[in-house]
Amino acid sequence: MNEAVITTHQNDKTYFGFWTYLMTDIVLFATLFATYAVLKNGVAHGPSSHQIIDLPFVLIETILLLTSSFMSGLALLAARAGKRQLTAALLVIVFGLGAGFVGMELSEFAKLASEGHGWQVSAFLSAFFTLVGTHGLHITAGLLWIIVLGMQIGRFGLSSSVMRRLTLFTMFWHFLDVVWIAIFTIVYLMGSLA
Repeated sequence: MNEAVITTHQNDKTYFGFWTYLMTDIVLFATLFATYAVLKNGVAHGPSSHQIIDLPFVLIETILLLTSSFMSGLALLAARAGKRQLTAALLVIVFGLGAGFVGMELSEFAKLASEGHGWQVSAFLSAFFTLVGTHGLHITAGLLWIIVLGMQIGRFGLSSSVMRRLTLFTMFWHFLDVVWIAIFTIVYLMGSLA
């Protein structure tokens, strides 16, 4: 077998494995959404969703994340065009927007906790913090991935293995965008109207 065939075979297995991972994440988030749907009215003596949601604040978070996803797509296109510096610069922007998103989410959680609305107050808040927090942990993992990608681009350039990792990262980041749109719609938008 020649080297090109071996590399293609390895890439096929890598992409299949990553799609399998994304499917397990879909199951995880589906479970968390189902749990939230069951527990959203279990407020005990705590607040309900419309009492804690600051929709303009969350809209800014959403814009940050959607913009970062667009930029990650541009970074992949720049990498495919062989533009190393532009790729790195776009990844820095993706990192900054993603970090801003995580910072806003942590700020929201801290505000809720300081007002006495922590995860332990009610079933609703437990489900809320778990669903939104799990997404935030995924974004944080993505931020670490960007740092590693940046170091690899600096050391190896846009080699085939770096390109594969960048492609997988972009898939992951877009997946998190889709999950966030569902969270924004179901938890925040519908919750503010409840």
